[in-house]
Amino acid sequence: MGSHMAFNLLKAGHSLCVYDRSDAAMQFLAKQGASQAKSPHELAEQSDVIISMLPASSHVEEVYTGANGLLSEVQGIRPSLLIDCSTIDPQTSRDLATKVGHCKLSRNARHIGSEVPIMLDAPVSGGVGGAAAASLTFMVGGPQIGLNAALHLLHIMGKRVVYCGGAGNGSAAKICNNLAMAISMAGVSEGLALGQRLGLDAQTLSDIFNTSSARCWSSDTYNPVPGLMDDVPASRNYKGGFSCQLLSKDLGLALTAAKETGISVPLTLQVHELYSNLCKAGYNNEDFSSIFQHFYKGEALVPTGEGKSLNDPLAAASD
Repeated sequence: MGSHMAFNLLKAGHSLCVYDRSDAAMQFLAKQGASQAKSPHELAEQSDVIISMLPASSHVEEVYTGANGLLSEVQGIRPSLLIDCSTIDPQTSRDLATKVGHCKLSRNARHIGSEVPIMLDAPVSGGVGGAAAASLTFMVGGPQIGLNAALHLLHIMGKRVVYCGGAGNGSAAKICNNLAMAISMAGVSEGLALGQRLGLDAQTLSDIFNTSSARCWSSDTYNPVPGLMDDVPASRNYKGGFSCQLLSKDLGLALTAAKETGISVPLTLQVHELYSNLCKAGYNNEDFSSIFQHFYKGEALVPTGEGKSLNDPLAAASD
């Protein structure tokens, strides 16, 4: 995700300095013209704006507040705007925004209308494909003045920017979105797998879903049946998408938020258990749509004229 977003900024003509624990990720961007930092602290010394995209809350806290982190320069930091695009819990986003607001700006900082640096939480939706195509949706929490300063950069990396309110609200919107997405994918997979057992062709049933009340992104854009749609993970052996491990993490964030706010979320609890079990079974790095095959035992689409379909009751009866 982060490397695609960075590449789009480079293509737009921005000067970029990058840091990543993965040398391969940094080398890819260096070949495109980015300079490299040896630590988050060094990155901050060379940057007016910071954009981070990290796997979990613990990584974000380490990169920002660690001993050699982005905020470790006590005399004042250069970045006047810090944008975290990671999917983390809202409280961590809010705590981090407070810490950033307590920092001083260095003498060489580029002011954006605030005497202190500004933090935005701006997680994204759209996946790796959306990052590559610069079609992401950003859900932004934080001060409006920060959003105004960030808009030109966000529009280079995405098509839609939604302002969600104060600090942490972007992160809150993202975990709610991913909660609904996970339940939707499980529901579509369950319906398609049952349909196959009842003798329905997956293409026929998907066409019905997509023109009736079951229509949703999990069916019409990111269908989980292998061979049914091009350019989705299901047709690449569930590789190159949004992993079961990351979705399980996000569902865990949603469960924590639900507990803190006193709301009952039984569907989230059930789907979290399903994805946790997929991870334990060794499918943690496969796309989350693989629940169709690995849990529901759904079958790939067999093109007409290229062999008998297991979904065809006449074919099954003739065996």
